Amino acid sequence: MGRSAVLDHARAAYRAREWPRALDGFRSADTLAALSADDLDLFARAAYLAGHDDDSVALYERAFAAHLEAGETESAGISAFWLCFLLMGRGEAARAGGWLERARQSGVPDRPDCATSGFLMIPGAVQQMYANRPTEALPIFTAAQRIGRACHDADLLALGSLGIGQCRVLLGDVDGGLRTLDEVLVAVGLGEVSPVVSGLVYCAVIETCYGTYHLQRAKEWTRALGRWCDDQSGLAPFRGQCLVHRAQMLQLEGDWSQAMDLARLALQRLSDPPGQPAMGMALYEQGELHRLRGEFAEAEAAYRSAGMYGQEVQPGLALLRLRQGDTTAAVAGILRGLGEASNLDRPRMLAAHTEIALATGDVAAARRSTDELEALTRTQDATALAAMADHAQGSVLLAEGDPCGALERLRRSGRRWRDLGAPYERARVRVLQGRCCAALGDDDDARLEFDSAASIFHDLHALPDLRELRGPELADAPNGLTPREVQVLRAVATGKTNRAIAHEFVISEKTVARHLSNIFTKLEVSSRAAATAYAYEHRLL
Repeated sequence: MGRSAVLDHARAAYRAREWPRALDGFRSADTLAALSADDLDLFARAAYLAGHDDDSVALYERAFAAHLEAGETESAGISAFWLCFLLMGRGEAARAGGWLERARQSGVPDRPDCATSGFLMIPGAVQQMYANRPTEALPIFTAAQRIGRACHDADLLALGSLGIGQCRVLLGDVDGGLRTLDEVLVAVGLGEVSPVVSGLVYCAVIETCYGTYHLQRAKEWTRALGRWCDDQSGLAPFRGQCLVHRAQMLQLEGDWSQAMDLARLALQRLSDPPGQPAMGMALYEQGELHRLRGEFAEAEAAYRSAGMYGQEVQPGLALLRLRQGDTTAAVAGILRGLGEASNLDRPRMLAAHTEIALATGDVAAARRSTDELEALTRTQDATALAAMADHAQGSVLLAEGDPCGALERLRRSGRRWRDLGAPYERARVRVLQGRCCAALGDDDDARLEFDSAASIFHDLHALPDLRELRGPELADAPNGLTPREVQVLRAVATGKTNRAIAHEFVISEKTVARHLSNIFTKLEVSSRAAATAYAYEHRLL
């Protein structure tokens, strides 16, 4: 096959979004003869989308030089912009800044009908926004958007609009910001935007929706991102930080095993190149999942590692300390977190502080946090935020001796969590509803609520909640079984194989076999059937 035919196949694969095939095609054509500057740009993008970041950097450098040599300063500036974008994503800010300055000095015209000049505004605006200076960033994004619209450049228009939406959210106009982001995603869905920008927009919008407690929106766009990724052969980016967001959604929906798999995969992909800031997000998500499943040592290790990457470890670490019985550390941690929380993080901190304050008997402090949380619900219409506030209000009202008032707020919270498809949060509310019913003398409904919650906790393997709900018989399992051994025993009792158990708990089959050996020895049984019978007899399920 001649070079021309090879190049045609590479370009066709690029248009079909078959990134590994496009990469191989451009690589083959490049060995036969040097590619043009435009083809080098395509080659660089294919390399990036196939996960070959180092190759992409080198190719963008070649494309920049080739465009300059041909006198194409505007195209050279675009190559430099994408090189800067790639380097910033790798955490190489100094190198990215150097290329941005070089692009500006290469002769790119500074006029309103030059798309390149608009692109070169974006990195500075992003830096201002990430430095929590949205007031300074907003006019820059607005200028870039204006140029993109005038030049009919869909990528520039999308990037400018994305920045505008994010800045509006940071400035407190959450509803207006989200409407802008929805509009950008419509353009992405219609295929008007390039693959690199499309992936960037998806991830940024999902992160913003999750951070502003618009979880239904986040779930919808996460599903759309999944379909978009699946439609492209060999797509590698947008599967690092975006995988963390997908894990967060799966955690909300109760698929904790799959969420852990995605968090681990995200961590693996974010490890190359090392030092990426999103590593902290992936580690924190792992910490959350370990904490919820009662794997406290693993949770603590994950939180500490997340902190090493600059990730805020509260409220997760404080809630872990509460579960471990270290209330002093729990209170200190959540108060420190509250003191430094951003406007977007504050509701999560307030909800956790309410829980910790009630656990330590400080009802007055819990009331203050709950009232502040409720006040925040009046600033934006977010179902999850309202559900959190109702949950907190219900728990405080119960502690204040008003089970009737508490029950009304808790039922409203439960309906909202149900509508969001959040079984764990719904189960936690049902526990409180059961306590309200018990306080009102309605033991039958109390038992119904407790049994319903226990069933959900059992299915999720939320051992700490199940242990707290069912009392000492599970907290201090007979015959010296450890919490992990109880988890394995419960899985065996549901008929799962060693392989299925290993997958669920993210451990090796060899480790499962060792746990089973210990269980058989401690229970003085010799078969899975006998161990299952023991679990039923001692109410470990």
